[in-house]
Amino acid sequence: MKLYDKLINKEEKISVVGLGYVGMPIAVAFAKKIDVIGFDLNENKVELYKSGIDQTNEVGDAEIKRTTVDFTSDETKLKEAKFHIVAVPTPINSDKTPDLSPVEGASEIVGRNLTKGSIVVYESTVYPGVTEDICVPILEKESGLKCGVDFKIGYSPERINPGDKVHRLENIIKIVSGMDEESLDEIAKVYELVIEVGVHRAGSIKVAEAAKVVENSQRDINIAFMNELAMVFDRMGIDTNEVVEAMNTKWNALGFTPGLVGGHCIGVDPYYFVYEAEKLGYHSQIILSGRKINDGMGKFVADAIIKKLILANKVVRQAKVVILGITFKENTPDTRNSKIIDIVASLKEYGIDPVVVDPEADADEAKQVYDIDLIDIKEVHDTDCLVLAVAHDAFKQMSWDEIDNLYGNFDDNEKVLIDVKSILNRNEIIEKGYSYWRL
Repeated sequence: MKLYDKLINKEEKISVVGLGYVGMPIAVAFAKKIDVIGFDLNENKVELYKSGIDQTNEVGDAEIKRTTVDFTSDETKLKEAKFHIVAVPTPINSDKTPDLSPVEGASEIVGRNLTKGSIVVYESTVYPGVTEDICVPILEKESGLKCGVDFKIGYSPERINPGDKVHRLENIIKIVSGMDEESLDEIAKVYELVIEVGVHRAGSIKVAEAAKVVENSQRDINIAFMNELAMVFDRMGIDTNEVVEAMNTKWNALGFTPGLVGGHCIGVDPYYFVYEAEKLGYHSQIILSGRKINDGMGKFVADAIIKKLILANKVVRQAKVVILGITFKENTPDTRNSKIIDIVASLKEYGIDPVVVDPEADADEAKQVYDIDLIDIKEVHDTDCLVLAVAHDAFKQMSWDEIDNLYGNFDDNEKVLIDVKSILNRNEIIEKGYSYWRL
């Protein structure tokens, strides 16, 4: 009997290693069909899930309370599973090189608890070759088993978009790959249990690995182009959004807009691709240029804030700047690789210590990772400059009175409003007389 059939008949279990924004939704989805063990080293995270709290907001507390996932931080429980999915983060080091320590650590844990007849599938973003050349040797060493004989491997890149309630796990085509036809078929069938729109069977593991880093590199380059245009148009005195609106009337316009590029994918994956390319002697021309532009956007926004403060006759070092939003995108608590931090750092170089508000973000995480104390918006007053940095629904739904009450008691032309995400009506703001700038 095939492993797929044993999973369906609940004779075997699946494990998901890494219960973050990617792993937890996968575990919950599979648990509706088969028996699932959800493993994470973070005991606090596991306990929150056990108590029915979804700290990622990806599936919601109600779904977590209903799920049958066996949440655990005990790695020996993995011995009960035969199909393992590794969904741990793959960040970058300070020098922009890949940090493979999480995926290597996960491979050690899975390897120590691997049994004969198992399949291990990696979802973590990596450059081509990592699964076979780095992960497999670790699995073999820790387990004492032989890949291709005692167990098999595959790769299926994650495509979950944190905070997106439209493009969900079940309606995004899943790329799957395996080390041979047998493993590919098993892996495809297992994922088809939860992916309603079906899977794409890649020709090899390396093709699947490359597809992941390339699809995000493509987006990164396109956004970099729009960001470069925004910087040029700012000098020309042209509103970038009006240009984009006009451009998008053509049928083949791509619909990209300027913005801060953070998060765990688009701001990271290109460096994985560039790293491997450079090992092979090729120095990236386009991808690295795009990364340089996007990594510099936080400083560009900060400089725009300073210019507006000066034009509004503010004493820069004494100006109270309030930033609304710290997460890397709207309506998610995810602060990984947030480029809002670059704005904060640049403002501090001018002697400004900005106040940061974010009702979605985890205050403890913001303090621990970025040393930023989040405050409640109710505590905000006497603001000189308001920076709408993240398009959370909570900010988009603010009335003009609520916005105006955040400022100090001075003329409208002295109220600086920076709209990074262009979520407000530009004409209405200008009519009110605010000192306004948007990316």
